[in-house]
Amino acid sequence: MTTKINQADIAYQQLKTDITSGVFQPGDKLLMSHLRERYEIGTGPMREALSRLVAEHLVTAASQRGFRVAPMSIEELQDIYFARASLEAMITALAVERGDDSWEASVIATAHTLARVDTVESADQMLTLWDSRHKAFHNAIASGCGSNKLMELRTTMLDQAERYRQLWLRQTVFSADALETKREEHRCLIDALMSRDSDQARRMMFEHMMNPVPIIEKILHERGLAD
Repeated sequence: MTTKINQADIAYQQLKTDITSGVFQPGDKLLMSHLRERYEIGTGPMREALSRLVAEHLVTAASQRGFRVAPMSIEELQDIYFARASLEAMITALAVERGDDSWEASVIATAHTLARVDTVESADQMLTLWDSRHKAFHNAIASGCGSNKLMELRTTMLDQAERYRQLWLRQTVFSADALETKREEHRCLIDALMSRDSDQARRMMFEHMMNPVPIIEKILHERGLAD
């Protein structure tokens, strides 16, 4: 039983990563024979992984027609990002009001680490490093809210946005101008956080979260990925 569960978890994580990173495109058919060969995992755990991804709206299942990568749409993009930005803004305001000295130190430390991402050995390494440090920075901000339930909802919203966010991420990290724009946004956001201005921090975080939407819309149209 333990082995089967572990195999299902592995299949779930690997397939989810491949979908969110664009290895599998919207509408692609997910043939069981191909998945078993690609991930070297049996039918049972693979089917369990697919069922979990159906529940997360990353995969669709149709009777007698198998599994496919879920479509992407401008409408879904806007809905997910608006919900995520609204939640993140509320969490940020609470963090400003409730965060202690340790919270401030964590925010400043992760911001410093993120700002130091510059030249690395490869483009993929740059993307991975910036993404992990960017998430750590925003996690540090959110951690001051003092609510485990809000943090759980936040994780759910990030998961739902990830496939769209990955499109924005590659556009941003590989553009010096776009990356500098994000750095300036982060500097201004930190100023609001450290001044303990919860209203300004809420507004700035909402805008910060919504800024990628036009960029992602353009990518979706250019690549023909949206419904």
